[in-house]
Amino acid sequence: MKCLFIVIAGVSERTLIAVKPDGVQRRLVGQIVQRFEQRGFKLVGMKLLQAREDILSQHYHDLHKKPFYPNLLRYMSSGPVVAMVWEGHNVVRTSRLMVGNTNPAEAYPGTIRGDYSVHISRNVIHASDSVEGAQREIHLWFDRRELVDWDCCDHSSSYQV
Repeated sequence: MKCLFIVIAGVSERTLIAVKPDGVQRRLVGQIVQRFEQRGFKLVGMKLLQAREDILSQHYHDLHKKPFYPNLLRYMSSGPVVAMVWEGHNVVRTSRLMVGNTNPAEAYPGTIRGDYSVHISRNVIHASDSVEGAQREIHLWFDRRELVDWDCCDHSSSYQV
């Protein structure tokens, strides 16, 4: 007997998640990756890099008039960043909930920032804030050839209706 699979809107949605220099330096990458894997999201791109100024200035273009902007760029270029692309149903919205409030003092325990961040300027992780933003950020941080489309053995049963 054949199984009937129905495509659910948003299953192939993608988001950019980046472990910032303080998260990499504190060796939190594995724990962060584990949270996304346990949530059932599929990793389709990952790289460790020293972020270039041109990428950072484009990534944070909305903040360029803020007084903390120069310090933000200095911080983000102070050490390696682990950039990742995750795929799954409602991955953008769910990732934002998993990451928690930008200010760790307001982030709930159980969120990544609530558990690991020490200060608003050292908040461990970035997550795209919208589907459109995710598409822009993924294109900025990754070349199309660096993303891997693969069949996940558990997605067929997870998304079966």
